[in-house]
Amino acid sequence: MKMNAVYTSFVAVGDSFTEGMSDALPDGSYRGWADLLAARLAASTPGFQYANLAVRGKLIGQIVDEQVDVAAAMRPDLVTLVGGLNDTLRPKVDMGRVCGLLEEAAGKLAPSCGRLVLMRSPGRNGPVMERFRPRMEQLFDFIDGLAARHGALVVDLYGAPVLADPRLWHVDRLHLTAEGHRRVAEAVWQALGLAAEDDWRSPLAPGATPGWAARRGSDLRFAREHLVPWIGTRVTGRSSGDGRPPKRPELLPYDGPLP
Repeated sequence: MKMNAVYTSFVAVGDSFTEGMSDALPDGSYRGWADLLAARLAASTPGFQYANLAVRGKLIGQIVDEQVDVAAAMRPDLVTLVGGLNDTLRPKVDMGRVCGLLEEAAGKLAPSCGRLVLMRSPGRNGPVMERFRPRMEQLFDFIDGLAARHGALVVDLYGAPVLADPRLWHVDRLHLTAEGHRRVAEAVWQALGLAAEDDWRSPLAPGATPGWAARRGSDLRFAREHLVPWIGTRVTGRSSGDGRPPKRPELLPYDGPLP
């Protein structure tokens, strides 16, 4: 395992999780864990370059078709590949196909970069996610074997109880808050063998538990504003990323916001 390495270039591949939703900046754009990680790497490495090819809503087949070859051609020191979770949330999914496409992606990316990083994505506690949990865990078990076959690192976010805390999730219950993304960036940073800034697994301070009426009101707003539209896109096969370009399509010196 390459540890304490100097990373001069980083390419992020994936969907909304890697694009940075819902870590919103004042201008309405999204930052996210990959930008935070890039900023920290750039701060210690002159000339550091970064590309983020991730686009919200992408399925693993689209990630392979649209992002993987582009990332491999850049031949960066570091690549993160996070995909397949959107597939598991569809009404019907062929998990064999999903795993085969991940294998294809890793087979192209691992030989073209210095270090490939995969993730067991975080999952929020709640009844909606419970329906899809068996598929998610099947995906994560495959990712463990995939990493072993291709010499990749796996960052286990799913196994960290703090990242299931609803307070680290946006009101849409699908994307992390700014603090959630900060913890993911720290987790990847430490997995790369770099000096820890803090314990990203530490639990949040105890907070007041909302009453029954507040919880039901929150559930109703979530269903009306987020769940019903989300189900609509899945049923019709549409995606929130249709026609949307990557946030950083070229491998260029990092000039984004600092953490």
